[in-house]
Amino acid sequence: MAGRRRRAALPMAVMAAVAMISTMTAAGSPGTGTRTAGQASDAPTIRYTEYGIPHITASTWEGLGTGYGYAAAKDNICTLADTYLMVDAQRSRYLGPDGMTSPGEQQNTTTNLNSDLYFQRINDNHVVERLLDQPAPNGPEPDVRNAIRGYVQGYNRYLAETGVNNISDPACRGAAWVRPITELDVYRHAHAEIIMGAADPLLNGEVTAQPPGAPAIAAKTPAPGALSPGETAQRIRDAMAAARGQSMGSNALAVGSQGVSAGTGMLLANPHFPWQGKNRMWESQLTIPGKVNVAGASLLGFPAVNIGHTDDVAWSHTIATVAPFGLFDVQVDPKDPTSYLVDGSWQKMTSQQVGVDVRNADGTIGRVTRTLWSTRYGPITTSLQGVPLPWLVSAHAVRDVNMDNLRALNTWFHLDQATDVHDVVNTLESTEGVPFFNTVATDRKGNALYADIQATPNITDEHATSCLTLTGQLLFNQQLRLPNVPPISIFDGKRSACDWPDDPNAVAPGLLDPHKQPRLIRTDFVGNANDSAWLANPEEPLSFPRVMGDTAAPRSLRTQELILTAQNRLDGTDGLPGRGFTPATMRQLLFADNSRAADLALDATVTMCRSQPFGLILVDGKLVNVSEACPILAAWKDHNYTADSRGSWLFANYWAYLLGGKAIESGPWRVPFDPKDPVHTPNSLDPGNSAVRDAFGRAVLALRTAGIALDAPLSSIQKVTRNGEQIPIHGSISELGVLNVVTPGQVDGRLDITFGSSFIQQVAFTADGPPQASSVLTYSQSANPNSPHYLDQTKLFSAGQWVTDRFTEADIAASPALEVKVLD
Repeated sequence: MAGRRRRAALPMAVMAAVAMISTMTAAGSPGTGTRTAGQASDAPTIRYTEYGIPHITASTWEGLGTGYGYAAAKDNICTLADTYLMVDAQRSRYLGPDGMTSPGEQQNTTTNLNSDLYFQRINDNHVVERLLDQPAPNGPEPDVRNAIRGYVQGYNRYLAETGVNNISDPACRGAAWVRPITELDVYRHAHAEIIMGAADPLLNGEVTAQPPGAPAIAAKTPAPGALSPGETAQRIRDAMAAARGQSMGSNALAVGSQGVSAGTGMLLANPHFPWQGKNRMWESQLTIPGKVNVAGASLLGFPAVNIGHTDDVAWSHTIATVAPFGLFDVQVDPKDPTSYLVDGSWQKMTSQQVGVDVRNADGTIGRVTRTLWSTRYGPITTSLQGVPLPWLVSAHAVRDVNMDNLRALNTWFHLDQATDVHDVVNTLESTEGVPFFNTVATDRKGNALYADIQATPNITDEHATSCLTLTGQLLFNQQLRLPNVPPISIFDGKRSACDWPDDPNAVAPGLLDPHKQPRLIRTDFVGNANDSAWLANPEEPLSFPRVMGDTAAPRSLRTQELILTAQNRLDGTDGLPGRGFTPATMRQLLFADNSRAADLALDATVTMCRSQPFGLILVDGKLVNVSEACPILAAWKDHNYTADSRGSWLFANYWAYLLGGKAIESGPWRVPFDPKDPVHTPNSLDPGNSAVRDAFGRAVLALRTAGIALDAPLSSIQKVTRNGEQIPIHGSISELGVLNVVTPGQVDGRLDITFGSSFIQQVAFTADGPPQASSVLTYSQSANPNSPHYLDQTKLFSAGQWVTDRFTEADIAASPALEVKVLD
């Protein structure tokens, strides 16, 4: 976060603005008051229950937004202010140009300078302002506008009452970049979240793209420094796969009336979001009596619930396999590489001078200006996920399907008022606002829904066949398949007909008809773990346009684990009592932390280990004694990544050497993948394969070199430090087929969790009565180390425990931790 750096002095302009808001607050309304729960008031009311969860009530959307903005700022003012600094393109001015930042899904992917140039270009082009000028569905609906107006008031009120110099979080206390915000700041933040699926792979290439200094080489063979189509495609797929392994993911399971042991429907929401920065989630309940009553979590700064439940329906989202962008290969004029050929005529690229303020090493403020280039399709890029796309005989232009999308705000406001899964489908179809997410939902009527209805490029299979370049064919058709990597299109930009066509049934230009996008409603179960829609339920495989993902292809180990968990529970073959899900069994199965990889490969690995002559494996010319490891793995019989598991860390390291970043079917299996049995194949690891032996020897050597005992409990290795307290974290990486994903990494020079289970929620419905829900926000409500809610839920998560949802008025009033604030 920006605020961990040295603080600068507070500018007079910001001090004046804060003073003005303080004066207005003092003159126009009394400060925050406190009332008992029974006192009536039309003012927004925030009722805090255990773990600092706010239950916000108001009589209007504006009032609801005010309460949300105040409470969100109270918990996370520094994270929010850092985000507004980013979308205002001011990071270089206050923090210097060379620091790293995270504008997309991944952590620290670009410099402050590149980030500023990217967002300044969007701001200079008034992208968000143009969208705000449009009526719904492409512009925000009145309720959205009112809620965001209130959010700004609530955020600014908290800042004015507290004062920048008195913020309790040291990350931004007294920082020059903490300031009152405007509605435009909030919409820009929303837009930045909506486009982040394209920002990570393309931002750096867009803001550094420059025409060649000499005429391009007109040749049929690759120009010097260029790669062949096959090499380019392979490098892009490898880079995208590596990025996916260090990025957001998710599981969601919806169970209908035939899949529960009692009641009508259940949902497990398990997004795997970052534990630091702008993509942290924050929990709340939002209520306007008679209008909306929704509980769950949202990305910080959005006065709505993104994942949660109403009285009658519960939903979650998972990262989908749709690429939210496409590339167009445009042939450039050898004598003028800023001209490109379309339909036989040369067109000039558009040049744009984009400038940002930069803090120099001596503290003075300078200015950096770059010329950025665009075509009719969109901006030029010279790289994709770090893979060079040289601007030589051709250049590559980007079209981002979400660049004109603020519809997502309307989507979530409607989901927050849904009454059944058919409402959910109607919302998804009528807004086409969901960016790169699947939706999984259940309702009180006993229906379970899977839907991949989102903002998708209008690329039918026929259009792709007609327009893909050779590199595009390899990427889009996935001859070079890698796990969870979406089909990426590179089209022939010489033909205007290859642009994404408009569909009369779509909400906006260039979008795929929502009725062509996959959905499935059943009464047993549906789910998703970031593979395509194909096996939402294996009893009813789905088909869909290729742009949305693959079919008849291997599923990830996590997808297999999710499906088998559901099937075995419905059949009663998982060792737990009875058949069908109960709230307790759903929670228990997630926190069992079972590894599908260990289920498939542990026995064969032990066999290999025991068969080594004298217990020795040769690794890079060095003999490694693995005999100690054999009984350790053999004793790890439950295959679980719980805190007390021994041998699990050894297996994780071994698996990373064997299959890290590779497609599951590339492993040394005796039984290959069979599309007729996709949940159980491939299987039967070959213990005699040299790759198995080599990976195991390397893992043993790596742990010994690091000074880690081969039988060390997971709790002694995988942990986070909060205020000097070490907290063990259970779960493991996605590649091991563990549902409860946690991804360890370095944060500020120490071991932490970078991505993983974030807001986990389990919801159960009956024919009548309120929904029964439990949740846990793994990294807690606040990023402020001085907050009482900085680590409380993290410790709860560590212990495998959950927070019981307080949804009804009676439950809220009964909370022993109840604290009420009225924003008169």
